[in-house]
Amino acid sequence: MYESDHPEEECGVLGVSLPSGEAARPAFFGLHALQHRGQEAAGIAVSDGRVLRAHKGRGLVSSVFSAGTLDPLVGSMAIGHTRYSTTGGDNDRNVQPFVVETLYGPLGVAHNGNITNADRLREQLLERGAGLMSSSDTEVVALMLAAADGATWEERLANTIPKWEGAFSLALIVGTKVIACRDPWGFRPLSLGRFPSGGHAVASETGALRTLGCEKIREIEPGEVVVLQGSLMKSFQAVRPQKDQARCTFEHIYFSRPDAVWDGKSVHAVRQRLGEELAREHPVDADVVIPVPDSSMPAAIGYAAVSGITYNEGFVKNRYIGRTFIEPTDDLRRQGVALKFMTLAENLYGKRVVMVDDSIVRGTTSGPLVRLVREAGATEVHVRITCPPIAHPCFFGVDMGSYDQLIAHQLGVPEIAQHIGADSLGFLGVDRMMQAIGPSGAIGLDQIERGEYGYCNACFTGSYPVPVQLSLGDNKGRFDGVLG
Repeated sequence: MYESDHPEEECGVLGVSLPSGEAARPAFFGLHALQHRGQEAAGIAVSDGRVLRAHKGRGLVSSVFSAGTLDPLVGSMAIGHTRYSTTGGDNDRNVQPFVVETLYGPLGVAHNGNITNADRLREQLLERGAGLMSSSDTEVVALMLAAADGATWEERLANTIPKWEGAFSLALIVGTKVIACRDPWGFRPLSLGRFPSGGHAVASETGALRTLGCEKIREIEPGEVVVLQGSLMKSFQAVRPQKDQARCTFEHIYFSRPDAVWDGKSVHAVRQRLGEELAREHPVDADVVIPVPDSSMPAAIGYAAVSGITYNEGFVKNRYIGRTFIEPTDDLRRQGVALKFMTLAENLYGKRVVMVDDSIVRGTTSGPLVRLVREAGATEVHVRITCPPIAHPCFFGVDMGSYDQLIAHQLGVPEIAQHIGADSLGFLGVDRMMQAIGPSGAIGLDQIERGEYGYCNACFTGSYPVPVQLSLGDNKGRFDGVLG
């Protein structure tokens, strides 16, 4: 309903394999735990070993599914997806999981990420006579797998992964198997857990696995394929991990729930350290530190701890107004962010305020938030951001807008501060941000000594870890050309 000033969610994928029983309900509750990763659409595909059934639609998980829609989804194997559109537009034909008929039986695919060479691969499919129904790169993935060489789905997947460039965490459902894999750069997260009663699940975030009661949770490695069949699990390395790993820093900064563990690190703890580093880099005389809910709360706590400035809440967030599909009246639309945030004037009146947020993308809501704080009686408003300026679009599954939409590509920091009406503005530098996050456990000591961390920071630096090209369909913020 409102254009966000944050990067838009990616997607969430889930897979469930049980030795017996129905997998649809665990998949439903797992998707609930991944709802924050995409609110445009949701879907579940279930197999009983003979028939693959699916239900999907636009909207939140709770509106797409009910007892009546879950009951027909019979089977002990399931995959699920929550969607925010990246490659391909927001329409019914792009809703996942994709289900296609193949010579080897039905195939269901749920995908988080963005295949950067999807246009070229799509043209190759069309030249071979394939019929494509959507503008999504996930359909390209499905049709390539359907036509791949190999005696088993594991072999077909292993033979196809090297052809894909960019970000992909996949959950597939075929016959009696759920198969999951990650790209060799490690862009997007995917973890594996075991049910105490037998069986396994995979999910984009560890919190979803804990919601389902999973134990022995571990991250699926870049380039690894995990095969789940009933209570059995096997894995193999389909391709070697890329030496230059490229995990998304925004999982720590904004996307993941604070209870997630990403790259072996507590997201909540990382966000608190980001705030601590921000206080060291951009100190200011003030009376109170407030977060912009919710992802900035740990960072504001860290900023307050290092600065010695009192932490308090300054905003109350309406968590549902931004997810309604009912358009507001003109009068309500003019209220803008006031529909989504209300201030606690008693914590702001007469105070010099430090407002901590995780990012500024388009500059559309930071200004109204600053005005709300001033209208509540604050004498000064100093904005502090827990990442560097976002000056370049993302091509790996995150909607950050195009170059002409990114305020940091158009304006310098003093001009942005003036644009949003802040008394001062401070962004966390790349080096301090990476000190707070720390190096990935997947890279070697030699890389750490060279100042490499194993993360993708292309949206800050413009240095893309893989070549990128024009993407499919009506994707938002794509680049017409090649970078890398």
